[in-house]
Amino acid sequence: MGIGPARLLLPGSGGRSRPRRPAQSMLAYSLKRAAQSLITVAIVITVVFLLMRLMPEEGYFGDGYDKLTPAQREVILRSMGLTDPWYIQLKDFYIKLLHGDLGTSIIYRPKVPVAEIIKPKIPYSARFGLAAIVMSLSVGLTMGVLQARDKGRRWDRVGTTYIVFINAVPAVVYLLFIQLYVTRGTGLPMLFDRDMPGSWILPGICMSLGGIAGYAMWMRRFMVDELNKDYIKLARAKGMSNTAVMFRHVMRNAFVPMAQYLPTTLLLTIAGSIYIESLYSIPGMGGLLVDAIQRQDNPLVQALVLIYATLGIVGLFLGDILMALFDPRIKLEKGEGAR
Repeated sequence: MGIGPARLLLPGSGGRSRPRRPAQSMLAYSLKRAAQSLITVAIVITVVFLLMRLMPEEGYFGDGYDKLTPAQREVILRSMGLTDPWYIQLKDFYIKLLHGDLGTSIIYRPKVPVAEIIKPKIPYSARFGLAAIVMSLSVGLTMGVLQARDKGRRWDRVGTTYIVFINAVPAVVYLLFIQLYVTRGTGLPMLFDRDMPGSWILPGICMSLGGIAGYAMWMRRFMVDELNKDYIKLARAKGMSNTAVMFRHVMRNAFVPMAQYLPTTLLLTIAGSIYIESLYSIPGMGGLLVDAIQRQDNPLVQALVLIYATLGIVGLFLGDILMALFDPRIKLEKGEGAR
């Protein structure tokens, strides 16, 4: 069911309404969602900052923490501004953040800016992430379509078994199994080596396994829902072929709800899988976060957590915009019942 053009009451118009163009409504909606996303990012940054201040103070010292006297520790903490009231620390943190300063590493690489540490890690996470998202979309959507068309039969049972396995079995179990046994059977390297193209294969496949299951599950669900609707029955009654119904109506409409999740999946996958990067010794952001946590480098952990959280929020914002663009049934005006 379509919706009429949004209307806006203008001052001095005598109560009459003038049509508001869709582009204006979309711009207003985008600005509103952007403002909400910025507020959410600010809240997340504040919460993460305050939680990090509850961490043990050892994370702000190197290996010589035990050799320092309490007075010396106090001097060092004061030089970092960590003895100031929390609101003063938060204000200083935001000022530095607005200038692109994510802080300085203390233990991982002492006195080196966090941004300088993260910068060379981004290309590895981005390459693996893009490869994983391409495999997830192509294989997952194809699997979902085959399951929906073959509902209750062979392909549907095979796909359902895979989806249940991926969601039921802890990832650490099957990822370790793949690393240990698939490498033996195929001769692929067990650890990542940037100079060996074969070492890129298994980590990329592992990163895509969860995405394949997710896309297949939701694509099947949305397509089955569409297949049971009256307009599909009417199209078939008019003599439209099954292939035309699937491609022109069912797949098109089933893909609309999934558009909301594509940006989030893309951004978080590009950021890198924390466990997989650590498992295959990939020098990306995920492995860096694990290493920083193990070494209790609080400024580095704080910066990485903020980056991951911001990527997730940006993904949700882009997903909402895509939903509004793809689905004309979504009403952008509050008076029209905005979602």
